[in-house]
Amino acid sequence: MIFFLIDWLQSFGIKMPTAFSYFSTRMILAAGTSLLFTIGLGPRFIKKLYELKIGQSIRSVEEVPLLAELHGKKKDTPTMGGILILFSMAISLLIWMDLKNVFTWILLATTVVLGTLGAVDDFLKLRYKNSKGLKGRYKILIQVVFSSFIALYLLCPFFTEMIVGKRFFKPPTAKEQIVEGKKNQTKTLTTQEYAKRFYFPFVKDPIAILPSLLAACFIVFVITGSSNAVNLTDGLDGLAAGCLIMVSFVLALFAFLSNNIDLSRYLHILYIDGSGEIAVYLFALSGGCLGFLWYNSYPAQVFMGDTGSLALGGALGVSAILLRREVILAIAGAIFVAEAMSVILQVLSYRYRNKKRIFLCAPLHHHFEYKGWPETKVVIRFWIVSLLFAIVAVGSLKLQ
Repeated sequence: MIFFLIDWLQSFGIKMPTAFSYFSTRMILAAGTSLLFTIGLGPRFIKKLYELKIGQSIRSVEEVPLLAELHGKKKDTPTMGGILILFSMAISLLIWMDLKNVFTWILLATTVVLGTLGAVDDFLKLRYKNSKGLKGRYKILIQVVFSSFIALYLLCPFFTEMIVGKRFFKPPTAKEQIVEGKKNQTKTLTTQEYAKRFYFPFVKDPIAILPSLLAACFIVFVITGSSNAVNLTDGLDGLAAGCLIMVSFVLALFAFLSNNIDLSRYLHILYIDGSGEIAVYLFALSGGCLGFLWYNSYPAQVFMGDTGSLALGGALGVSAILLRREVILAIAGAIFVAEAMSVILQVLSYRYRNKKRIFLCAPLHHHFEYKGWPETKVVIRFWIVSLLFAIVAVGSLKLQ
C-alpha cells in the first residue's frame, strides 16, 4: 500500500522520501508496526478472550498425571492469541509490502488459510467439552491441499498463467551465478527452473535439480512439516514465540541478501527478484511474535493456540520454499525439528516396541519437565540452543 500512497501523493506534486521504497526501511517499519499493534491491542484483546471464556484446556490427569499437575494453574488461560499476531502481521503486510508482488499474496494467503485452519481447530476444542479439535488427518489433508497449490504455482507454467496471469503479477524469477574460468556469468532461471533446485548450506552450487513430481512432494513436505512442528513446540510459555523470532530473522536475512544482485553474487547465493518482500513479511512476523511475547512470557496471560502456531509455522515453510533455503530452515529451526521428531519417535516406539517409550513425555520440552527442570529453565535453554543453531545457519553464508 505504501507504493500506492507514494504514487497518489506524487500526482499532487508531493514527494515522499525515497527511503520508504527501500527494503531495509520497510523491514524495520514492518517489524515496528506489528510490534506496536500487538502490544497496543493486547490488553483489550486478552480482556475480550476472558469475557468470552476462551480458556486453554489441559491434558487430563488420566493421560499424563505429572503434566496435569505441573500445568494445572494454566487452565482457563485464554488461547487463540494467534489472532492478535496474525492481525498485526496482516496490517503490517498491507501497509509496507508491495501489493503488486506475487510473494505478498502467497504469504498473505498462507497467513489466512492456515490461520483459519488453526482457528477452527481451537474453536472445536473450546466449543465441545473433551474435544481434541479437528482430527489430525483432516488438518494434514487441508495443509497438503494448500501446499499443493503452491507447488503447482511454482512448477506448472500453465497453472501459473491460468490462476495468476502475467498481467497482474509477475511470476518470480531467479538468477544463478555461474563461474567459468575467471569470469562470473549470470543465468536467468524461470520460476519452474528455480523451484526445482535444491541447495545445501556450505555448498555454493545446487546439489540437485529435482524432477517435477519429487520437487512438488518436497514442497508439500516442507510446508506441512514446518506448520506442524511449530504447533508441537507451542507447549510452554514463550517457547514457540521466542524460537519463531530467531528463525524468522535468519530467513529474513537470506531473503534480503538474495534480493541484491551484487551481494548474492559476492556470497554465491541465488538471486531472487523481489525476495525483499519476503524479508519485510518475516520482519513483520518477528515483530508480532516479539509483541506477543510481552504477554506470553511466563506466567503467560494468553496462548497463541493452533491459530497462531499452524499459520506461523506454515509461513516459515513457505518462505523457505520461495527462497530455496529449506535446509537453512531445518538448521535455524532445529528446536522445531527436534520437537517434531520426538513425537514421531515416541509414537513409533510405543506402537512397534510393545508400548515402550523413548521419552518420559512428548513433545521434547515435556520430557525435560518430567526430569524436574522448571518451565522457565526449559524455555530459556531451548532459546539458547535455537540461537546457536541460528548462528550456524547465518555462518553458512560465508563458509561455502
